Amino acid sequence: MIDRSLRRTLVRSDIDSAFNSHTLLTNHYDYIITGAGCAGLSLLYRMIQHPFFIDKQILVIDQSPKNNNDRTWCFWEQQAGVFEEIVHHRWKQIDFYSTGYLARFDLEPYEYKMIRGIDFYNCVLEKAKQKSNIHFYYGKVQSLTAENNKPIVKAGDQQFEAGYIFNSILFYDVLNEPKGKYNLLQHFKGWLIETPTNVFNEHVATFMDFRVSQNHGTTFAYMLPVSPNIALVEYTLFTEKLLQPHEYDEALKQYIETYLEIRNYAVAEEEFGVIPMTDYSFSKAYGNIINIGTAGGQTKASSGFTFQFIQKQADAISNALVNNNNPHIAQSFSQRRFGLYDSVLLNILQQKKMGGDKIFEQLFKKNPPLRVLKFLDNETNFSEELKIMGSVPAAVFLPAAFNELLV
Repeated sequence: MIDRSLRRTLVRSDIDSAFNSHTLLTNHYDYIITGAGCAGLSLLYRMIQHPFFIDKQILVIDQSPKNNNDRTWCFWEQQAGVFEEIVHHRWKQIDFYSTGYLARFDLEPYEYKMIRGIDFYNCVLEKAKQKSNIHFYYGKVQSLTAENNKPIVKAGDQQFEAGYIFNSILFYDVLNEPKGKYNLLQHFKGWLIETPTNVFNEHVATFMDFRVSQNHGTTFAYMLPVSPNIALVEYTLFTEKLLQPHEYDEALKQYIETYLEIRNYAVAEEEFGVIPMTDYSFSKAYGNIINIGTAGGQTKASSGFTFQFIQKQADAISNALVNNNNPHIAQSFSQRRFGLYDSVLLNILQQKKMGGDKIFEQLFKKNPPLRVLKFLDNETNFSEELKIMGSVPAAVFLPAAFNELLV
């Protein structure tokens, strides 16, 4: 529910022409970043900001220039983040709905924030074009290999090598190549709708609305108003298979008319996305090739949240490089602990032991919202996690937990 592929095209020719003027000087670089999406550009942004990287030759490889508003990221944080200047909208209150519970929560000290893809790309790339040590190559990445302890990337008709390659490209098909014990998909379609009159409270976001049909599996809608007459409405599912295209449209139309009680509106933009929800252990590194983003396991398996995990990883890698430490970031004990929690939830959802609507209802009903958000961000301590565990049915969760501990 973080990565969103908006189809509207916004041209950024001034940035692209500036990048095309950065001549590739050599086939060897200090650092190569493959994939100029959220993970790749988040790491690049850290490199742009720190003087340590001024004399480092950095190459970014992507299949094509980033000149479209192709996705949106939403996340929560307590303080101004590294991308605060491009936050498109923010909310201090959220609504939660299920068939058995509804509530409005104050998020302070958190804020729920939205960043549009085009604003993110423009922010990073505008700064990158001012650095003569940063280069771009557009071509499809064919392979990543390590030859004689040197990481090599083949892209388009070129070959480049570097001290380190940071790869954000997922080299498997999430639809057809499940690799974990549990393999669900978070798939979603959204409409940015505009109404002729003011009908939205732009200060409150609908975080989860489980009143929609659960016939396919865990399903919810959410609504993010960015003005009194403009809102992003999403229809999201956690299931093993995608729906037919028309089914997403029908579900969105029904939700808008039934629950938002809106019939007069225009669809200004559309988005569709698929995120893997799996306990598969993504390879973190191979020699000096280090995977980042979803390719490096930074998508939370049980929820699909990604943006903030990418930021934490980018900080850790950048800090390691600046301090001349190995940028292979080892998995901490807390990360392994949260990985177990994710596997337990995937076990329950995939085997349909309890509906996700009932699970999240219990979490929000029996815990302060801040504890739930901390838990979803992998930032709770064990004492807080015991309280989270105590809010869900032991008869369902304990057997699943024992099963994950014993395998």
